[in-house]
Amino acid sequence: MTLSFSVLASGSTGNAFYIGTENEKILVDAGLSGKQLDRLFHEAKIDPTQLSRILVTHEHSDHIKGLGIIARKYNLPIYANEKTWKAMEGSLGKLSLDQKFTFETEQVKCFGDLDVESFGVSHDAAEPMFFTFHHHDKKVALVTDLGYVSERIKKTVEHADALIFEANHDVSMLQMGRYPWNVKRRILGDYGHVSNDDCAVALEDIIGNQTKRIYLAHLSKDNNIKELARMSVENHLQEVGFPIHDRLEIHDTDPTTPTPLYQVV
Repeated sequence: MTLSFSVLASGSTGNAFYIGTENEKILVDAGLSGKQLDRLFHEAKIDPTQLSRILVTHEHSDHIKGLGIIARKYNLPIYANEKTWKAMEGSLGKLSLDQKFTFETEQVKCFGDLDVESFGVSHDAAEPMFFTFHHHDKKVALVTDLGYVSERIKKTVEHADALIFEANHDVSMLQMGRYPWNVKRRILGDYGHVSNDDCAVALEDIIGNQTKRIYLAHLSKDNNIKELARMSVENHLQEVGFPIHDRLEIHDTDPTTPTPLYQVV
């Protein structure tokens, strides 16, 4: 029995993540148009008619843009916490009652052979939360859209076989860039996004012996570059003794191209 996943899209323009087993196939967020999501499914070799459900992290449009469309098209139940439901319901269009489910923060739900644990993050949304996924002895953690990485979050996601982790911006690029100061302050604040450097420092405490892959996610298109994010994280982790390129691989994600479907072994 295998656990596989693809970061379908990641960035400030749209986010979607797929994770599945033989029996359970979950989409997390649907922050692109229905047409774009169908293209991503096709490119990642995922059959959307086989999806079981959609989980929602928070109500920002780069996470829910195509949510209602995809849920209606494939008749999928949607799971979100109560505050997120209230914040996003007006943006989704008509959904039937049997498509609306609550999944509260700090809860574990068993979906077939996949256990999903939700945890809260600090971000300027109603009640943002992300997930760890457990299948037998394998663990995958998804964590983006957070202003800082608390000790509680580190404990929740540590020792995962694979991590999808935010490296949103390079601080110098952001400070020198064209964004107005109030936007810069939001991104740099405790309810904004994690920088490349903060990502690297947090990963130091999170990587375990079985951690094989880290995907750098939710990169800003204006204030980051894939090569810069990867170099910042790799250099820091190598300096503190992690075996980059040997046992531990750092991977990019992209706002328009899915990562190849990866089987966690």
